[in-house]
Amino acid sequence: MTSSGSIITEELVRLDVSLGDDKTAVIRGLADLVAQAGRTGSPGGLTEDALAREATSATGLPGGIAIPHCRTEHVDVPTLAFARLEPGTDFGAKDGPADLAFLIAAPAGGDATHLEVLTQLARALVRPDFTDGLRQAETPAEVVALVDSVVRLPEPAAAPAGAAPAAAAAPGPATRERRSIVAVTACPTGIAHTYMAAEALEAAAERAGVDIHIETQGSAGSHPLARDTLANASAAIFAADVGVRDRGRFAGLPVVVSGVKRAIDDGDAMIAEALRYADDPDAPRVEGDGADADSGTTTGTESWGLRIRRVLMTGVSYMIPFVAAGGLLIALSFLFGGYEIVGPAGEIATNNTIFDLPSVSANELDHALFDSSFFAYLGSICFVLGSTAFKFLVPALAGYIAYAIADRPGIAPGFIMGAIAIDLGGFGTPQTGFLGGIIGGVLAGVIAHWIAVRQVPSWLRGLMPVLVIPLLTTLVAGIVMVVVLGKPLGALMDALNDGLTSMAEGGAGVLLGVVLGLMMAFDMGGPLNKTAYLFATTGLAAAATATGAAPQLLIMAAVMLAGMVPPIALALATVVRPQLFTEAERENGKAAWLLGASFITEGAIPFAAADPLRVIPSIMAGSAVTGGLAMAMDVTLRAPHGGIFVLFAVGNVLWFLLSLAAGVLVAAASVIALKQFTESKDEIEQLDDVALPA
Repeated sequence: MTSSGSIITEELVRLDVSLGDDKTAVIRGLADLVAQAGRTGSPGGLTEDALAREATSATGLPGGIAIPHCRTEHVDVPTLAFARLEPGTDFGAKDGPADLAFLIAAPAGGDATHLEVLTQLARALVRPDFTDGLRQAETPAEVVALVDSVVRLPEPAAAPAGAAPAAAAAPGPATRERRSIVAVTACPTGIAHTYMAAEALEAAAERAGVDIHIETQGSAGSHPLARDTLANASAAIFAADVGVRDRGRFAGLPVVVSGVKRAIDDGDAMIAEALRYADDPDAPRVEGDGADADSGTTTGTESWGLRIRRVLMTGVSYMIPFVAAGGLLIALSFLFGGYEIVGPAGEIATNNTIFDLPSVSANELDHALFDSSFFAYLGSICFVLGSTAFKFLVPALAGYIAYAIADRPGIAPGFIMGAIAIDLGGFGTPQTGFLGGIIGGVLAGVIAHWIAVRQVPSWLRGLMPVLVIPLLTTLVAGIVMVVVLGKPLGALMDALNDGLTSMAEGGAGVLLGVVLGLMMAFDMGGPLNKTAYLFATTGLAAAATATGAAPQLLIMAAVMLAGMVPPIALALATVVRPQLFTEAERENGKAAWLLGASFITEGAIPFAAADPLRVIPSIMAGSAVTGGLAMAMDVTLRAPHGGIFVLFAVGNVLWFLLSLAAGVLVAAASVIALKQFTESKDEIEQLDDVALPA
């Protein structure tokens, strides 16, 4: 068993040092400390695991503290590395850079005791006396002594880490009249923020003179609150970035809902709000009757608008990895294999191997990197992987939207509705794109939740979440998606295609460019986008031998430029006004630069899905400007895909770039203006607490 003294040693401490200009460099420097202390043989692997956790949500905390942390196979014992930074480094906290940075590394297979030791540090970090001591320490030995004073192995009979303090757990006669609040704290990783939120709420409750009983649903295990404790509670607090397990136990209690960050930042306000709700008969309450722990959902303290955006953000959060991985793989495929790789990629990946490379000339891959068969093969593999990732984009969006509404029973029906939206099964169902995915996910979630809260016999309860709810939800929602939405959408697509053909034949060039731009931006890979793209590529095939500014070549240029605008514009907006976007959106903006430059319009979907009323009109305006300007300036394009990788196929390159820049600026300015004047800071901060995949 690991002793508390070996959690941190003087070798793992650095005082008043600079480990780099950004948090990535600091984490890498702390991992190097762990390696120098002999705690890991792979500082690079430890760094990657910590950065992967960092990508899910920032680990910067108020008061100049950063706690990058992870569970990793690259350490065998729980390890803390500490650096007092000079100057401080930005870890994403709202009040500025951090000067105290702990890297918390827990063994991937560590038992609950190991994790409980780590949580003690997390709880200590919210105490001013502890952080002041770290700032005043003159030697590494003083830091080690401070940590040892708060991090120790629990005695066998000690209360579990998730239990409330003894004074709060069993009020004596003198405190029996005090109000009692129950709370749940939980974060995606369950190592640090979970316990820091609990500590902050306990301190706030003590200041308010009320008892609080906290269930920490973390990696060290969850210790459910006793039934008597729940029965005597006046109100509940859910400070969680992930779903609260067995929340039906809290049914009927007035409830305050937030992410863990609010509990850490402003625990006093949450306690006061809970006490106010306890006396308010109209306060939001946890739904359900407590009979089925999985059937209750939280009404929370959100407005309807914020609740809708939270549901959408949950779907977006789980969709982002598919967008980033798939889009970047497709961009690499164009770099390695050229834009022609779109055609033979599947056949090359299936029929060729690294020992039997494809023929560049036979597959007409005229723009493969260095005219190399190896890069052509690598490009085909990247395209197949990226295209496969994109097939799950809308299903993941729909599945986790349904999950946000109905919990686990909604996941399977939501994924199925998302698959129907993009015709994943190939059964001829018209595409409804990401908008159809949102509609299908909401539909599946609402139906699944409605079924879940029905009263059923006790013998049927066990079958409800795994059989009855998914079956009935998929059947009802699927009929609506296929029968009600399918045929009208198909008719609309035919009408749009006929209208575009009429405009092209009538010579309305600039107007056609504007319309195509609007279509490319409206649903970003959905039916309108695909109709415009198909219209352009069909004409491109017919104009293979055309010279000069043939109409078909103008249309192809307008379509691709308009499709590049949304991701680039939103990436620019996150840089110009980052405070208007959530942490997840800012991270996605980094990938959106390359996605947009590669003509992968889907890079804008996470932004649009989370905030459609502000984002979609903005990017439509920008794409319309770009499409119309490209047509007016006779920009031509002979390649059907590729973005910046096919500049060699562009006619009038200068106006190609100027048209793109104009639309990007219009879209970015529009979305910034709409968010600036219509979205509150509190709304953004609350959405910042939505769960990301751990």
